[in-house]
Amino acid sequence: MGNDSKAEPTSDASGSSTAARGGGMTIEECQNMIRRSLRHPTVKFLKGHLEKSGCSIESNFIKAVNCEEAIAGGYVPGEGISVCSNHLQLQDQVTQVVIHELIHAYDDCRAANLDWSDCAHHACTEIRAAHLSGDCHYKRELLRGYVRIRGHEQDCVKRSVMQSLARNPDCSETASKDAMEAVWDVCYNDTNPFDRAP
Repeated sequence: MGNDSKAEPTSDASGSSTAARGGGMTIEECQNMIRRSLRHPTVKFLKGHLEKSGCSIESNFIKAVNCEEAIAGGYVPGEGISVCSNHLQLQDQVTQVVIHELIHAYDDCRAANLDWSDCAHHACTEIRAAHLSGDCHYKRELLRGYVRIRGHEQDCVKRSVMQSLARNPDCSETASKDAMEAVWDVCYNDTNPFDRAP
């Protein structure tokens, strides 16, 4: 969920957060969960590698917002990570979004020429984020109703990539599929900064 899924916050007339909609939580509840997620070992690992790569993370880099679009969060270069409080309910969901979006931030940091309007670049970081974040772990797939035993993880990654690229106005469905297939082997096997896929 990279640059294509910019999370637009909503608020009431006073500028404060509105109550959660659609079964989610308030911005304040989500912000508390974001703070807890910062103690997660994978989040700490990714933040450390971002800083080692020369990309510091300010205290407001990860923020809770209410989102109009039906997404869990997004990363926008130069702005940071938005976690969509009104679409999430559990600590585990918030932590997963933070991990997924930190992988995008890491990719953006280490690749000086990452172009989010280039379907292949966008597909690559989506492949890596879905594969390395745990989004496609077997247990998560079962909870989503996908019960395939063999190949579930790669199917999930491909599904996730296509959903994200569908929100990129520069990538048609055909261009997205072609880009994903063209970069699949290199990007799926690129586990940096991890030694192997977690």
